[in-house]
Amino acid sequence: MNNPTKPDSLILVIFGASGDLTKRKLIPSLYQLFKQAKLPKRFAVLGLGRTAYDSASYRPHLDESLKKYLAEGEYDASLAEQFLASVHYLSMDPALEEEYPKLKSRLQELDEQIDNPANYIYYLSTPPSLYGVVPLHLASVGLNREECDSPDGRCHLNAHRGEDGVPRPIRRIIIEKPFGYDLKSAEELNEIYRSCFREHQLYRIDHFLGKETVQDIMALRFANGIFEPLWNRNYIDRIEVTAVENMGVESRGGFYDETGALRDMVQNHLSQLVALVAMEPPVQFNADLFRNEVVKVYQAFRPMSEEDIRRSVIRGQYTESEWKGEYHRGYREEDKISPESRTETFVAMKLHIDNWRWHGVPFYIRTGKMMPTKVTEIVIHFKPTPHKMFAGADGRSIPNQLIIRIQPNEGIVLKFGAKVPGSGFEVKKVSMNFTYDQLGGLASGDAYSRLLEDSMLGDSTLFTRSDAVEMSWRFFDPILRAWQDEHFPLYGYPAGTWGPKQSDEIMDGDCCNWTNPCKNLTNSELYCEL
Repeated sequence: MNNPTKPDSLILVIFGASGDLTKRKLIPSLYQLFKQAKLPKRFAVLGLGRTAYDSASYRPHLDESLKKYLAEGEYDASLAEQFLASVHYLSMDPALEEEYPKLKSRLQELDEQIDNPANYIYYLSTPPSLYGVVPLHLASVGLNREECDSPDGRCHLNAHRGEDGVPRPIRRIIIEKPFGYDLKSAEELNEIYRSCFREHQLYRIDHFLGKETVQDIMALRFANGIFEPLWNRNYIDRIEVTAVENMGVESRGGFYDETGALRDMVQNHLSQLVALVAMEPPVQFNADLFRNEVVKVYQAFRPMSEEDIRRSVIRGQYTESEWKGEYHRGYREEDKISPESRTETFVAMKLHIDNWRWHGVPFYIRTGKMMPTKVTEIVIHFKPTPHKMFAGADGRSIPNQLIIRIQPNEGIVLKFGAKVPGSGFEVKKVSMNFTYDQLGGLASGDAYSRLLEDSMLGDSTLFTRSDAVEMSWRFFDPILRAWQDEHFPLYGYPAGTWGPKQSDEIMDGDCCNWTNPCKNLTNSELYCEL
């Protein structure tokens, strides 16, 4: 694996610094990095937003966010004060090009204060409508260029040296999802970014890839010799990827009604999980080779005709219900949602990967809001034994399953059959399990902390490349086009259930059903916590 280096000094510029993502995720994650001494030696944050803060009034606002969103016991008043002293704020409208000379001037002031050789990382925590605007405005004042800005073209004495040993300032930009609304808009955005930045400067973030348990999929597959011989169409019957949550759209109604579950979850998060499960092992674990293998998976997705979409893709929308003794309103009754909305809050689909390893193995993916619990997991269903010598109490063979739990109760469970003690040969399903609390648990904010640190190191391995974005959209775009037909079915499902019953129909025949996960990963045969 490559060994990128962290610069001695850096300014992180957050567009949308008064927004929800900044206070919930970015600032707590940066605080964690500060607490662990993982930030550059000379570091500053410059928050940008329309809200009329200055640095002095912005810091107490962030201090309250740290108290609220850090896990219990992680907030330290003295450390928070030291950290927030490095945070600054500039009130500006990022949509207006004439505001950017002011930004450049403020960055130069901060460069002087912390002895920073113009190393900047920009984080777009803004509405997607600004994703195509900000890079052009940065370029208009030269804040995109990895070139030294002094009159003689010489670099600062402390300029960061890249892998080629040449000193140059760092200019990187982190873009939140969704990257594009469909294939056409994703291609247009990529063209804008190519005109302002080079690919190595672009960090399209998917926080799922920052989760330790997602990265552990790669360790499970490629660091253990026992799984790779079985990881193919010869031994695996089917694979399920489920990412569901037990809440509605909450305050995101306006955004969500323009987005829907497929854009919000399937095209990015779930397709990334499928890629990690299905990819070939890269020759080396570095950014280019790893991301090459991800793209190859997307290239192998079997295209869907309109008939395939009707048969293999189910969309749903939650309706009002009584659940856990409480009334829950339907999606169309939520704030900022049209009473005639046809936006999906649930998607279940079957897809195939047409390559040598996976031909004939169906991948079932599912996401939804207002489900019975909040769980993200992958279930590998292995093929049954060719001859049923032993069976369970119901006369059926005991299927082997490998469950990779992303959240919560992160861990791995292997389910297999074992003989019940006593006379006869009844076989019962049992489990071997590993949970992360056995290694001390996972640090809070680990996903964003990991990805922010990687961006500072210049390690883009866990960020999405432009060709992967376009290849993924190329597969999902026909589904969006099919859904534009008002006669394409949108099924209702009561809040608190596992989605429309029609989603069961995409399973092949009567062989199987969806694995409806419990919140508890272990002992799920004994009890199911929701």
